[in-house]
Amino acid sequence: MSLGAGAGRLLGVALGPLLPFWLRRRARIGKELPDRLAERQGWHAERPPGALLWLHAASVGETMSLLPLIGALLEQRPGLRLLVTTGTVTAATMLAQRLPPEASGRVTHRFAPLDVPRWLARFLDGWRPDGAIFVESELWPNLSTALARRGIPAVLVNARISPRSARLWRWAPGLIGQMLGRFRLVVAQSAEDAERLRALGAARVEHWGHLKAAAAPLPADPAELARLRGLIGARPVFLAASTHAGEEAAALEAHRILRNRFPDLLTLIAPRHPARAAEVAALAAPYGGVTRRSAGGQPDAGCDIHIADTLGEMGLFFRLAGVALLGATLVPKGGHNPIEPARLGCPLLIGPHTGHVQALAARLLESGGALPVRDAATLAEAVADVLSDTRRAQAMARAAASVAEDASHLPGKLASAILDIMPAEAGPAPETDGPREKDRS
Repeated sequence: MSLGAGAGRLLGVALGPLLPFWLRRRARIGKELPDRLAERQGWHAERPPGALLWLHAASVGETMSLLPLIGALLEQRPGLRLLVTTGTVTAATMLAQRLPPEASGRVTHRFAPLDVPRWLARFLDGWRPDGAIFVESELWPNLSTALARRGIPAVLVNARISPRSARLWRWAPGLIGQMLGRFRLVVAQSAEDAERLRALGAARVEHWGHLKAAAAPLPADPAELARLRGLIGARPVFLAASTHAGEEAAALEAHRILRNRFPDLLTLIAPRHPARAAEVAALAAPYGGVTRRSAGGQPDAGCDIHIADTLGEMGLFFRLAGVALLGATLVPKGGHNPIEPARLGCPLLIGPHTGHVQALAARLLESGGALPVRDAATLAEAVADVLSDTRRAQAMARAAASVAEDASHLPGKLASAILDIMPAEAGPAPETDGPREKDRS
């Protein structure tokens, strides 16, 4: 065990008694489900018979990128069962909404255990997965060690590591090299990510494309879409999608500027976290009539700014918009999935902060499928350019759609590679001689 891994184990052991208090605090503010806190300590395993793969995604974007892979895995191995863990309540909600009915009987969801050795041992000894798949940058020292001790093969998909993170990890080369070296396969988002991951110690690294680009089009209720289109009529529509603090202010200032040219403009703001809706509505109040979808408000003639504060409806709003700002790119959050609007023919505006989706954002910008913006003024200018030029909007939509289609093969290829690594005749493994839990700590 490296010095870094040893420090990680000591930290996990030391924090173990304190984390239940932290989890309860998160539950009080809606970031955990009170009746499922025990899952974060590895409890409530219900292992099904037969082969079981564990897939973990931290948040909404990573979870949504798993959906096409889930479909491909289940199609290629009919008897396979999947355990999907997430780190957030929102991701769990979205998984339940988007999981196809035919897959639901073969997929079980749990909240991920925290990186505490006892809790991980309890989780792994209870579920006994035949393999583990992690998304993007989920690197945890105690989990890595626990999987290696049990001989559970692990794969890292859609892997990314920023230049800054790569530089920081060089201060702990033993720890990062050990963690990355334990993955049987690492599939990077971009060629640059692949190069950095190899330099840090990953053994087998491939670059086959970006998994988020393979996601199916976001759904929308046809009747509700038609109803809203009837309410909006011919008004121009600007959407600020999945926004974070700071981006709503820029979108509202752009709205103010644009009203001089488009007096009937409707601006839709969909905050990434619906719990911020009241804050966003208060911020929007000086800019015109404001309604909130969660409160029954409508984007009708008396509404200038509509707060789209519901979950699972981004497919609806991308279809309504004439142009959309990609959230998490005007502030340093790294960017959300740009392929979602691209698949729906919605012209896209992208800010400078695209670290999480850099390869996809670069391709969209280079192909003409998106326009760059950096602040409220350039945002207003780009929105005006798209809304006033139908041909330009259509050309952007076609270019974006071509980028989105390029990765349609990836889930099947990735599923085949993962299943080749996993045991051919998998099933419940015998219990290990590792640590056993005699209490509920």
